[in-house]
Amino acid sequence: MFKVAALYRFVSLNDLPALQSEIKALCEAQDICGTILLAPEGINGTVGGPEKGIDALILLLDQKLDIFKGEVKFSTASEKPFRRIKVRLKKEIVTLRAPEADPNVTVGTYVDPQEWNALMNDPEVTLIDTRNDYETAVGIFEGAIDPNIKTFTEFKDYVAKNMDPAKHKKVAMFCTGGIRCEKASSYMLTQGFEEVYHLKGGILKYLETVPKSESRWNGECFVFDRRVAVGHGLEESPYELCYGCRYPITEEDKQSKAFEKGVSCPHCINDLTPERAAAFRMRHLQFMKNKEYSIREFQEQERA
Repeated sequence: MFKVAALYRFVSLNDLPALQSEIKALCEAQDICGTILLAPEGINGTVGGPEKGIDALILLLDQKLDIFKGEVKFSTASEKPFRRIKVRLKKEIVTLRAPEADPNVTVGTYVDPQEWNALMNDPEVTLIDTRNDYETAVGIFEGAIDPNIKTFTEFKDYVAKNMDPAKHKKVAMFCTGGIRCEKASSYMLTQGFEEVYHLKGGILKYLETVPKSESRWNGECFVFDRRVAVGHGLEESPYELCYGCRYPITEEDKQSKAFEKGVSCPHCINDLTPERAAAFRMRHLQFMKNKEYSIREFQEQERA
């Protein structure tokens, strides 16, 4: 059994190369896998490994960065969740490409999971999911708006086209672990929205702390590791991933004629050209030589 830590904190950082070296050395010594991003605005990452190793890493991050002033969530995985450790320097820990959005300067109102249902019941609140379309396909809160975006950077366009500070007096947002909706809240405040709320700890904290009998969550929560998705109590779900389109797929999807492991599924078969199919088959063969990539590693490979 592997201990998994999902963490982030918006905090102004200096001397990033030195911090990168120290974190990577500890992770390698403790057999920790996953990805940690460091940027001037803070830290973001998901890592897995032996319990003692993860505890040692969190201790270091608390000493250096007061990580518990941000978000740290623990869960478990039955298999190694990532192939290796990567500690990378970035311009942003979550990419929005909106310099005015800086949670270290201004941020929306945090709402604890225990208070989230009451906020959603407010008829004046506009509830928005800030995640990507392949994530919302697995699960979403009752009554939430799905912007149907492919990447977080598209959130700015959605706001420009669909949101108006004069009409939308109260806006509440959520995401997987809290980082995207926290940055989105900062962005919306800079755009003139007055009352902006976001779910502290994200969907994962909600599923961990709110009893299923009281939950307003429908479905599962997509996560960026080999578990693919988790449910209430952060239990692993049976979803797998289509490496052709990144959509989570069920056993029923895998029985479809459109499914080819590593290449296609019912969600993407109609858009698949023969050239892309051939490229995906070659990529899949390469993946199999080194075992499967995690979802985050796959996405990074796609962007390379």
